[in-house]
Amino acid sequence: MEEEVVLTFNIKKGDGTMGFEKAWLNYYKSDNLAMRDYFTVVTYNKDDSIVKSAVLELTTAAKELFSIDIESSLCDMKSDVDKTRKGIHFQIGDNKDLENEGYRISLADEMLLIEAYTSNGILYGTFDLIRSTILGADVHSFNRTIFPKNPLRMLNHWDNMDGSIERGYSGNSFFFEHGEVIVNERTKAYARLVSSVGINAVVINNVNVRGTATNLITNRYIDKLKQIGEIFASYGIKLYLSLNFAAPMELGGLTSADPLDEEVRLWWKKEVQLLFKEIPSFGGFLVKADSEGRPGPFTYQRTHAEGANMLAEAVKPYGGLIIWRCFVYNCKQDWRDMKTDRARASFDNFQSLDGDFAENVILQVKNGPMDFQVREPISPLFGGMKKTNLMLEVQIAQEYTGQQRHVCYLIPMFKEILKFRTYCKEENDTVFDIVSGNTYGNKNAGMAAVANTGNDDNWTGHDLAAANLYGYGRLSFDPDLTSEEIAKEWITLTFGMKEHVIDYISKILMMSWPAYEKYTSPLGIGWMVNPSHHYGPNVDGYEYDRWGTYHKADHTAIGVDRTKNGTGYTTQYHQPNQELYGTPETCPEELLLFFHRIPYTYQLKTGKTLIQHIYDSHFEGVEDVEEMVKLWEELKGKLEEVPYHRVLHRLQEQLEHSKEWRDVICSYFYRKTAIGDKKGRELY
Repeated sequence: MEEEVVLTFNIKKGDGTMGFEKAWLNYYKSDNLAMRDYFTVVTYNKDDSIVKSAVLELTTAAKELFSIDIESSLCDMKSDVDKTRKGIHFQIGDNKDLENEGYRISLADEMLLIEAYTSNGILYGTFDLIRSTILGADVHSFNRTIFPKNPLRMLNHWDNMDGSIERGYSGNSFFFEHGEVIVNERTKAYARLVSSVGINAVVINNVNVRGTATNLITNRYIDKLKQIGEIFASYGIKLYLSLNFAAPMELGGLTSADPLDEEVRLWWKKEVQLLFKEIPSFGGFLVKADSEGRPGPFTYQRTHAEGANMLAEAVKPYGGLIIWRCFVYNCKQDWRDMKTDRARASFDNFQSLDGDFAENVILQVKNGPMDFQVREPISPLFGGMKKTNLMLEVQIAQEYTGQQRHVCYLIPMFKEILKFRTYCKEENDTVFDIVSGNTYGNKNAGMAAVANTGNDDNWTGHDLAAANLYGYGRLSFDPDLTSEEIAKEWITLTFGMKEHVIDYISKILMMSWPAYEKYTSPLGIGWMVNPSHHYGPNVDGYEYDRWGTYHKADHTAIGVDRTKNGTGYTTQYHQPNQELYGTPETCPEELLLFFHRIPYTYQLKTGKTLIQHIYDSHFEGVEDVEEMVKLWEELKGKLEEVPYHRVLHRLQEQLEHSKEWRDVICSYFYRKTAIGDKKGRELY
């Protein structure tokens, strides 16, 4: 008989004595007395692990919000539920209008009713009810039907078996340590945390699969993976793994990993059986192939479609998915050739294969053509592939946006990405439409984010970086939410209902992305960071350009010509975007240097010259951070001491570092151009 996974949450808040805090599930006492009486009893008509989790969530909320020990019982609404008594009832029924994890919350006589077609819907409705109660909702406002807008809402962890995290800025992994898989109370708390914002899929290991991580698909770790799978399943989450394309050679002793080799195909079919058999919630695999040294089908002169479809065939009997990353480029190419352009790589590698991929393959496309820069254009693969399942990949780990040492609230960026019109159709043509399945009717689609969690007490290193984890989940579930709404939700749930606190932290979050862009790399130029670790200013530091600089700056001009007369990158877009980006006069100025090579004396729409804008923006960015520090200092005594001082320390570091960025960048261009600052500021 299998041991039942029992979830309990006896976690101290604030002092980290249990190794982690509750983040936005840190329920403060509520004065929403109108809702109090409903948290006295919960009934439900189906008893499975997910419904049990929903009941546990209400039990926890009732105790922490109202000091109530809630009653719970299994009964059917049609015959057993007393609707004249205040309480909450979960009803799973055959109403297919609530398919795809939807739910309805309504007031039925004196009872709050959460209806769903699936247990996941009940769980999401429960978190909605609790969240709304904390935010002060009136019981009579509950008359709504909600559906998650994206089918797949995934987190990609880049955790390694030794416990390190690639591009991790929040401590070490809580999934792996010293070559072993970890399952403990934090695993359960993590599942609860991400499920509360609607995450339904998690990849726990790094896409760069090396060494012992290759063995994750074997029986060596199956017992621990099964435990994680059970915990995840109880919160509506499917477990995924990254795999090594060369595993048939490294594990199976074969002489090839050729996707068209029948022996290789049979090996994969046999190997995946174990995971799907032992882990009912197992969803499939994430694959990085033929990029940055990772093995793939190119070794055998095969296409990405042939590689992905071979794996898709192996997992198809179990309903599994293959998520194939489109981050593919040749990092060893000669960048001296002005026609060579990394930005073109994903489109050039994949667009011609449109329609060749199996139905259970999803291409995971980064939001921009480069690598999670603070500002990039949208990848032209969105709109460029009309017969292929696509999902959007974003990064909340802040690899190029401050590494969780700087506050940089990324939800406004993600909103801009989702609303971008591709013009692949006359309507329903935005990135959101495409990855949600609205454009072409895809069921296998959605969003993925590179996760930003680690084993630090506060999960994300910088307390304010948790807004990106929370915000990504909420946005992937409901892209209609505004950045401000999400920010204020998170602040209230994390720090409480004090209006002063909500207003000031909201201001800090909303000004943080523009501020970071100003003092690092405005106008879309990107990079300018130290090679390898990607932290700190280094104007000529593009790591793959052995013969020059990424931005091609000389004493007269800066930027890369990506028009039809340059690298031709702009031709990968549909009209009118192709024409929009095609000339400096029509190109959005926040992307000007990405698409064009511009003289320093070029006059922007503000009337400033390009070089003066470079100077001004870097000084303005520092001033913005100074304002952020002042806003935070106003909250002294209004927040718990530990998180207050943690954030203050990070903001002070950010201020000093923003000054370093300003001084390094401005002095570089002053020396490069010999053009001084019109405002007379010292540029060293």
